[in-house]
Amino acid sequence: MTELPPTDRTRLRRAHERGRYDRGTIDAILDAQPVCHIAYLRDGTPALLPTLQWREGDHVYWHGSSASHALRAQDGAEVCLAVTLLDGLVLARSGFHHSVNYRSVTIYGRARRIEDPRRKERHLEAFFERLLPGRWPTLRPVTEQELKATAVLSLPIREASAKLRNGPPVDEEADYGLPIWAGVLPLRTAIGTPVPDPRNPEGLPLPPEVRTFRIG
Repeated sequence: MTELPPTDRTRLRRAHERGRYDRGTIDAILDAQPVCHIAYLRDGTPALLPTLQWREGDHVYWHGSSASHALRAQDGAEVCLAVTLLDGLVLARSGFHHSVNYRSVTIYGRARRIEDPRRKERHLEAFFERLLPGRWPTLRPVTEQELKATAVLSLPIREASAKLRNGPPVDEEADYGLPIWAGVLPLRTAIGTPVPDPRNPEGLPLPPEVRTFRIG
């Protein structure tokens, strides 16, 4: 299992025992949660972009409009990408020791825009296959104009760390005898009932990628 060397930006200094630098842990978290937030500088001002990410091998990717000021500012710039899964609320016997169970990844590096249209299309197909396996081949082929209107950026997974917490609350020893309920309230993302577009042709069955969709 590949271990990434900690850097000044990725080394955990507080609660360092929760840190992980192995690619197995990092990749599993990235693959479990498409929602990410990307921090960057825009005209010298801190900015944050919420978007969807997907991993292919040693890179993460995200996409948006070619006209997006955010994506233009990120191209060639140092960025920080973060992914978080909230797994539970940890209820302790004091306000101070309440916490959360979570899995998170932070990646630092220089973002690069994918310029080649055919490569861009392959990455977009990989995005669909990661999120909704089997859907891409059923869709109308992407047009050249759509490819031109879409920007895809990449970030290498070279400078990254994961941070995780799991388990019950950790209270002061003297507090364990207090008559206060403590424990973990597990949280998960629930998949709702699919809502068909009212303009669907009659009799269309629910596709398998929708029936089997999972996240987290």
